[in-house]
Amino acid sequence: MPDAVVIGAGPNGLVAANLLADAGWMVEVLEAQDEPGGAVRHDHGVDPEFANDLFSAFYPLAAASPVLAGLHLEREGLSWSHAPKVLAHPLRDGRCAVLSRDLEETAASLEAFAPGDGAAWKELRDVWESLRPGILDALFTPFPPVRAGARLALRLRTAGGLRLARTMLLPVRRMGEEEFRGEGGRLLLAGNALHADLAPEAAGSGGFGWLMSMLGQTYGFPVPVGGAGALTSALVRRLTRLGGRVRCGERVTEVVVRGGRAVGVRTANGDAVVAHKAVLADVSAPALYGSLVAEEHLPGRLLADLKRFHWDFATFKVDWALNGPVPWTCPEAAQAGTVHLAEGVDALTRFAAQIATGRVPDEPFVLFGQMTTADASRSPRGTESAWAYTHVPHQVRGDAGDDKLTGSWDAREQETMADRVEAQVERYAPGFRGLIRARRILAPPTLESMDANLRGGAINGGTTALHQQLVFRPTPGTGRPETPVPGLYLASASAHPGGGVHGAPGANAARAALHPHRTGTLAHLQSLLTHRDRKGQH
Repeated sequence: MPDAVVIGAGPNGLVAANLLADAGWMVEVLEAQDEPGGAVRHDHGVDPEFANDLFSAFYPLAAASPVLAGLHLEREGLSWSHAPKVLAHPLRDGRCAVLSRDLEETAASLEAFAPGDGAAWKELRDVWESLRPGILDALFTPFPPVRAGARLALRLRTAGGLRLARTMLLPVRRMGEEEFRGEGGRLLLAGNALHADLAPEAAGSGGFGWLMSMLGQTYGFPVPVGGAGALTSALVRRLTRLGGRVRCGERVTEVVVRGGRAVGVRTANGDAVVAHKAVLADVSAPALYGSLVAEEHLPGRLLADLKRFHWDFATFKVDWALNGPVPWTCPEAAQAGTVHLAEGVDALTRFAAQIATGRVPDEPFVLFGQMTTADASRSPRGTESAWAYTHVPHQVRGDAGDDKLTGSWDAREQETMADRVEAQVERYAPGFRGLIRARRILAPPTLESMDANLRGGAINGGTTALHQQLVFRPTPGTGRPETPVPGLYLASASAHPGGGVHGAPGANAARAALHPHRTGTLAHLQSLLTHRDRKGQH
């Protein structure tokens, strides 16, 4: 009998399993797919000679994460690689904003847009360096981060206090306008904010864009050598070495609750797996509370709140095997692992507004990945393993373009949308299409079929907007991994601090399972809430 059962072998589930195994627990991980990794996998499905990441690809949060650092995955064979430049945002007039791990290089790029903008970027970086230890502590520890929060508060006082807090809560459009005279710095901030689902006018998008930009400045956007799945393989090898077990092709259909406590799970083939101490769920909050746990074990308020759960944007992705390097008109883009394609902040606003109104964007904002540029092992010399993704509405009410896309994402619509993405790349790299050896399309339903946590192609486990962060994630409450069912812990990106490959939700859940006495007051409050809600239902 295992001490713990972990549902899902995504990065958070595997991190949780490793930490439990470090504590001497026997751990069994059950994964619905035929291979582990969740959204951290690669394959050779586009072309046998090319390694293409299926979902996530660049990992600044992994590089910054003390959780992953503490696992020492380099001992399991994991190594990282960087492109010469972190990120580029070219414009059609030939200008290009460049984010580099070299601060002077980034500053010089922005100075070319407007005098003084290089110094402005350095000032933002100085703020980051003064706050970085506190931010990372608060980001990667359970909420509320009492000790980390106290340290961060002290640093905030010396860094500007309320004025700085105001800046971080600004929409990224306004933040860019206040900090930079030219467009370069504004593009870096706004494009990075749209790595999540934060429009340029969204409150808090400035802080998120700044955070992602500073992570890139400090840590780069590294990639695992060989493919994203190398990170997963290292986590699995470490767990196996410690005596843990990963079983793939085992879809969990129920969390078994007896005597008011989670005691195990049941799989689709009818097997019961007993957990002596805890069940940890690396699944979305709607899946856990809306399907795996029977309603009678949950507070009515929680079930009602889940109806308001807000997913992040749907995602449409294309993978390519290219016969040569991308022919960017801006040479700086050729050295960047990540390239953002949109003709200014106004174009980003237009793109986000089209999604908000349910229309498929006609000129999509494209995040383009040059994987061979970042890791030469990904494809034969002189070629490029590449991908791009953009966002589309979950519920399509119309097409901003002329192709009458409806969101059915049948074969015609997939091909049409992929052509639209390629047309956007072609605007900045004429001749791109002539290099395509093969392509693969991953529409929103395809992404979900390959990883059930990617509901409708949502890649962040729920919106990054302020109304579903901290104490509001996944629903208004504690913002912690504990659930209303003792012995059951939420270990997915639906929990604080949310999406990204950093392992924090899994680590937080593991710590909570290992030290349940530390959250006795919380459990008592939850039991009172449960009793009150059940009483109100009768």
